[in-house]
Amino acid sequence: MTLVVGVDSSTQSCKVLVRDADTGALVRQATAPHPDGTEVDPQAWWDALHAALTDADVAWDSAGDVAALSVGGQQHGMVALDAEGEVVRPALLWNDTRSAEAARALTRELGDSEDAGRRAWVDACGSALVAAFTVAKLRWLADHEPEAAARVAAVVLPHDWLTWKLSGSTDLHDLTTDRSEASGTGYWDPVGGDYRYDLLSLALRRDVTADDVALPRVAAPFEVVGRTPGGIALGPGCGDNAGAALGLHLGVGDAMVSLGTSGVVAAVTCAPAGDVTGTVTGFADGSGRYLPLACTLNASRVLDAARRLLGVDHAEFDRLALAAEPGAGGLVHVPYLEGERTPDLPDATGSLFGMTLASTTRENLARAAVEGLLYHLGECVDAVRGLGLPVERATLVGGAVRSRAVVDLASGCLGVPVAVPTPGEYVADGAALQAATALAGADRPLDWPLDAPEPHDDPPQDAVRERYRTHAARVARDPS
Repeated sequence: MTLVVGVDSSTQSCKVLVRDADTGALVRQATAPHPDGTEVDPQAWWDALHAALTDADVAWDSAGDVAALSVGGQQHGMVALDAEGEVVRPALLWNDTRSAEAARALTRELGDSEDAGRRAWVDACGSALVAAFTVAKLRWLADHEPEAAARVAAVVLPHDWLTWKLSGSTDLHDLTTDRSEASGTGYWDPVGGDYRYDLLSLALRRDVTADDVALPRVAAPFEVVGRTPGGIALGPGCGDNAGAALGLHLGVGDAMVSLGTSGVVAAVTCAPAGDVTGTVTGFADGSGRYLPLACTLNASRVLDAARRLLGVDHAEFDRLALAAEPGAGGLVHVPYLEGERTPDLPDATGSLFGMTLASTTRENLARAAVEGLLYHLGECVDAVRGLGLPVERATLVGGAVRSRAVVDLASGCLGVPVAVPTPGEYVADGAALQAATALAGADRPLDWPLDAPEPHDDPPQDAVRERYRTHAARVARDPS
């Protein structure tokens, strides 16, 4: 049996899956935690990866039974390296919003108006800038830690750095990435396939060339980019959403709705898409196509906060939510609890509207949290569709799918048929599939079997959703 490894180095933990390269059958798995926070020393990711690989009996630095490995990881995180390959400062993660003003400043600087600036960034890199993008974090670094910024000799993303570490190399010229990760930096053109050093220079406030700052080579989707000291072939890796799309075998017309720490709607398309509002980012996927994506900062934590408020466990929370009528008696939860990325309101807070003596019940509070989360993601579905992109069905994944209330209400709230596969580690699955495909020398993903349940297809709750939109618009006008 030939074995491959898929890694998901996510915000919260490192998951490792060992699978049969031919059938995709799970052989063994392990996980290790990551530290909390929006600023993390990358060494913590390396330590967690080493621990998870050890627990999964994967000898990455010596001969073993694994033939190939790929790393999927959280997108956007800024890992800055000096000329010796050492980390300059702790990485700023995707959900660190201190770079919000930097994103706004860069937008203004590329055009003679805010609208013109957004269009210029969309034309340059497929997406309007928000705080999450690496380029905005580099501008923050240049403005707030100029001595650290002056030492930057390479910029990589979290999974790029881990792949490089696994190779054993210390040469910055051996750094590699993939299209999905490069398309989330803000200085790579997903259509032309070129780095924009002029945009990197704008961010760092100094003239930068390829000789000054090394950027990882953008590999083909299923290329072997190197080997570990133990001889394991390394795939190029991918961003977490691209990995999940691979793991779910999504095709054109399919969308993934992921409810984890963040909320994501990502649709597979053959053509790139640009959205000057910044709501939809024009990412590439892990297979050579595109993955227009809308991401929220608030997803499963919305339910966690509501459960804490009500003092109930998961099962009782679901019972309460499903006992309430659609619309939660007029109670509307706009769940911008940690600021928000979609819509771009980094300083917003959550709001609860429609509180009356009749509506403020435990059941309605639970129902409003679930509906608020799902309508929030429904706005992302509509944003993708608004660009003329097909979203014919959705696949619901992520930690919040463990909630029966979320599963039961998703189709009616999102307004599309929703399939809910058996919960799994789809980012790591996609990375494993990428590793197996690279090992086989194929140019398209291998045909591993996948659980494909019948989708839920419920009537949309249009009146309730319109009430949500009305209150969400109120928050957007006054996010404080």
